[in-house]
Amino acid sequence: MNLPIRNTPTTAINAAASAATPAAATPAPPPASSWRTLLRTGLQRLRCVLGLGLGASLVVPGMALAQEKFSYMTNWYAQAEHGGFYQALAKGFYKREGLDVTVRMGGPQVNGMQLLAAGQIDCFMGYDVATIKGWENGIQSVTVAAAFQKDPQVLIGHPGVLNRLEDLPGKTILISSAANTSYWPWLKATYKLQDSQTRPYTFNVQPFIADKNVVQQGYLSSEPYAIEQQAGFKPNVFLLSDHGWPPYSTTVVCMEDTVKRRPKAVAAFVKASMEGWRDYLKGDPSPANALIKKDNPNMTDDKIAHGIRILNQTGMVFGGDAAKLGVGIMTDERMKSTYDMMVSMKLVDPTKVPFARTYTTEFVRNLRVLP
Repeated sequence: MNLPIRNTPTTAINAAASAATPAAATPAPPPASSWRTLLRTGLQRLRCVLGLGLGASLVVPGMALAQEKFSYMTNWYAQAEHGGFYQALAKGFYKREGLDVTVRMGGPQVNGMQLLAAGQIDCFMGYDVATIKGWENGIQSVTVAAAFQKDPQVLIGHPGVLNRLEDLPGKTILISSAANTSYWPWLKATYKLQDSQTRPYTFNVQPFIADKNVVQQGYLSSEPYAIEQQAGFKPNVFLLSDHGWPPYSTTVVCMEDTVKRRPKAVAAFVKASMEGWRDYLKGDPSPANALIKKDNPNMTDDKIAHGIRILNQTGMVFGGDAAKLGVGIMTDERMKSTYDMMVSMKLVDPTKVPFARTYTTEFVRNLRVLP
C-alpha cells in the first residue's frame, strides 16, 4: 500500500520543531514493500493459528484467489464450430470468472452423455433431442444455454437432381444411425418418405460423388466443403432448420445435480463461453484456432476459415432470438416446439419425461451478450 504524502508549509514545520520536547524522533513509516511483507507474514501466521494451512484461500484485496475447476466436453473433434469455447479458454475469459476450465475433445467413439451421467465431466456439448430423450433413460441432464440458434444438420444433393426437399421421394438417402432417433422421423413424415430409401452413412463422401441419385446427410460447414474440394462442383445444400426442424444445437448441458449444487460455476461458465463466441466471430479468432489445431492436428486453416464464414453467413450464433436477446439464448416456445415434435413423432414417452426439468433459461435470459 502507498502512504499519502501531505504538502505542509515550511513555517509550520519550523514552528512544530521548536515547540517539540526533547524526545526521540518519530520513526519514518516503512516503505510500501515492507507493508506487503508484513501483510503476508501476518496472513501466514493467521493461517497457522486457525489450522488452515498455506494453501487455504483468504479473501484479501490484490491477492489471487483459487480458480474453481470445471470441465466441458465437445461433441466432435475440435473445429471452428467449437471456437467460442476455445476462445474463452485462450483469452482468459474463464479465469476472469473464477474458473479453471478444461475443454475436452469428443469424437465418434466418445459417448459424452454417458461421461456426463458418470460424473466424469461437468457439462457437455449437447443437443435438445438427445437431452430430452435422456430423461427417458434415467439421465437427468439439463440444457442451460444454446450457442447455436439453428441445428447445422443438412441434406446434400446433386444440382439438377435434388433442387428442393420435395424431390426426395425415390432417392437413396445416406443417414447415420443417430438420425433414426432425431431428424429422420420428422423428415420422413414431412416429405412422405420411406425407410427403404435409407442406407448407412459412413462419413465418406465418395458414394455421394459417384451416384447422382444419392442424397446424404452432413454438417453445414463440413461435408459440403469436402465435396466441393474433392469433386470440383458445388452441391445443393438444404439446412433442415430452415425447413422447420426446431432444435437448438451446440448447447451447454449439465446434470441437474450440478445445476443445483454449483449454480455460480455454471453461470460463470455460460457467461464466459457466450462472450467467447462473440469474440471469436467478431474479433480475432487466432487464439482459439491455435488451440483447435493443437487438439486436432488434422484441422487446417482453410477449413477453419470456411467454418467461421459459414457460421457468420447463416446467423448460426447471432441470428434468430440471439440478435435481440443475446448469444446463448433459449426460449420456452422453442424448447416446447422441439418437445411437442418429439412426442408427435413418438420419439419420446411424455409419461416418462418431466419436460420442465429438461432445460432452464435462468442462466441466459438476462445475460444479453449481444452481437
